[in-house]
Amino acid sequence: FISIGDNEVEFSPNFRLFMHSKLSSPHYPPEVQAETTLVNFSVTELGLEEQLLARVVKFERADLAAQRSALILQQNLFTIKVKQLEDNILVRLADAQGDITEDRALIEELEMSKRISDEIVIKLEESRVTAEKIIVTSEQYRPVARRGSLLFFVMNNLHKMHSYYQFSLNSFIFFFLRGIKDAAFPGEE
Repeated sequence: FISIGDNEVEFSPNFRLFMHSKLSSPHYPPEVQAETTLVNFSVTELGLEEQLLARVVKFERADLAAQRSALILQQNLFTIKVKQLEDNILVRLADAQGDITEDRALIEELEMSKRISDEIVIKLEESRVTAEKIIVTSEQYRPVARRGSLLFFVMNNLHKMHSYYQFSLNSFIFFFLRGIKDAAFPGEE
């Protein structure tokens, strides 16, 4: 049982309490911190810069954003394939009876796995080169993202002047992207 106000309530092991604070860096006594998990969702200047860079690249060079997503997916699929090959080889070796050098099916499977693994290594190297090209091209938009991040944190401190100047990160990103769109196509509505 736990005490809540004047009442004693039966405690359930499935009970969870989530608390939210507007404080950017709340400080709790050690006995509270020992019993809780603190998750800080506040954005950092560098983290926001990376988010804005991804959004600017997606807007300005949708082809690069799509290519980057495809590369990440391809690399994940390659990793899964290699893991499946390794697991299959380990199962075949564990199930092998007698002298494994005489098991023709096992040797053929090992050779096929080696060939597939070599192909994956070549494709991974090609994707690494492509990823580097994408990064170099994306970095051309870094100054825009850096200035956007700086602007957000400057504007975020305006609430100290007056409570009227409070806004969310989502609204900032909305107007940031709208500004990029208006800058890209001046005079068009």
